[in-house]
Amino acid sequence: MSAVLLVDLDVPLRIPHRRTFLMPHRLAASVAASLAAAGLVTAMAATPASAGPDRHDDTTLGRLAADTHRYFGSATDNPEFSDAAYLGILGSEFNSTTAGNALKWYATEPQQGVFDFTQGDQVLDFARRHHMSFRAHTLVWHNQLPDWLNNGTFTADQLRAILKKHITTVARHYKGKVYSWDVVNEAFNEDGTYRDTIFYRTLGPGYIADALRWAREADPHAKLYLNDYNIEAIGPKSDAYYALVKSLRAQHVPIDGVGFQGHLALQYGYPDTLEQNLRRFADLGLDVAITELDIRMYVPADATKLATQADWYARVTKACLAVRRCVGITVWDYTDKYSWIPAVFQGEGAALPYDENLQPKPAYTAIRDALRSAGRH
Repeated sequence: MSAVLLVDLDVPLRIPHRRTFLMPHRLAASVAASLAAAGLVTAMAATPASAGPDRHDDTTLGRLAADTHRYFGSATDNPEFSDAAYLGILGSEFNSTTAGNALKWYATEPQQGVFDFTQGDQVLDFARRHHMSFRAHTLVWHNQLPDWLNNGTFTADQLRAILKKHITTVARHYKGKVYSWDVVNEAFNEDGTYRDTIFYRTLGPGYIADALRWAREADPHAKLYLNDYNIEAIGPKSDAYYALVKSLRAQHVPIDGVGFQGHLALQYGYPDTLEQNLRRFADLGLDVAITELDIRMYVPADATKLATQADWYARVTKACLAVRRCVGITVWDYTDKYSWIPAVFQGEGAALPYDENLQPKPAYTAIRDALRSAGRH
């Protein structure tokens, strides 16, 4: 999600010949055809999840997640690519990544009809060189839009054409190279009503179905997601998504999954219905994923807060592991050094499994232990 606003909560493969991704079976099957068509890999769908790049440390989160046929990923952003120590952990510890900001509209189409994929390609190239699956985020969102779109006056026909061209151009550029797209991001208010965005005001709620259809046409093999925050627990907002997804599927609109961002805060309590909520969406025939996980606290952190945070990270991990169609978890960057939280939530931070010095916190150990225990079973 966005890196800049409280309401959005998102902040924000050069592949060696015939090598495979460290990718769970379910992920591999969905991506194999497009990668094979691009001449990048062969027979990936038949490759066991435990096979893949040579990672001698079987305790990394990515390896342990792969042993459960899932991914464990981290978001990243282009300014961080100058930090070699950071990149070393990102490339070795995780088997999936998401570009935090590089694929948002302001970055990919800064001027109308002028596209720039420099930043997105940089993150994708890192993912491919490190045998990581790539979640693409996001095609349609009300924040971080370029000025020409925010300040423009467009008729419904004009905006519909702009939206279709944007989705088609961006998704085609990455065709066969990404695991999934967050096609529409944060479409609902907390009470379950549609968010008042340029797209909803001008095009009505049908823009969501159109976006999904255009994304499928542009990249038939990418998994297509709706993504939002504060839908981890059962309530008005998650109910709205549940009703929308049922309606979309009844209309045969292409949708493959729902992303539960997971921007949690100790002061608001743990979402106890998370597992139940994941399961009800999975029972509709959808994949589900935790897409932007961080667990913030009022700082300074202390041993008690860090222990509670660790317990929550373990509980989220176990909730995903308990639902067969929960395909993976992504933390919204892995280190407090690059967290978006302090800039948006005054007095809060310490939200991620690694501290500002790139050292693992109790949360890291809790995640690792939860994954290891599931892999053994």
